Amino acid sequence: MSTKKAAKKKAPAKAVKAAKPAAAKPIKEAMTKTGLTAHLAEITGLAGKEIRSVLAALESAVHSSISKKGARSFTLPGILKISATAVAAKPKRKGINPFTKQEQWFAAKPASVKVKVRPLKKLKDAAA
Repeated sequence: MSTKKAAKKKAPAKAVKAAKPAAAKPIKEAMTKTGLTAHLAEITGLAGKEIRSVLAALESAVHSSISKKGARSFTLPGILKISATAVAAKPKRKGINPFTKQEQWFAAKPASVKVKVRPLKKLKDAAA
């Protein structure tokens, strides 16, 4: 008769908290795309070509999210929220010119799409 040995069960490993990144040094100048790529490559240890492909993918995701057939909204977690809202057409109307105080016709405006970018909490806190 064969006997089976009971496998010892190991205690579940405790979840290891991700180490918080060191406080980022303030960047004194506005970055270009090349400067941003170099900065991210230095921080992450990835090649510049990989960083550029990630930025291109992010750009594509934003475009497809706010497009006419997309969700019309995109959130970059902790940083910003981009949304596209439809603005209705405005008809031609009669009104008073605020500068000359004379009556005049104001031209009609076609329907359009307004893109709004709203900062989220982490970005607001960083700016404060």
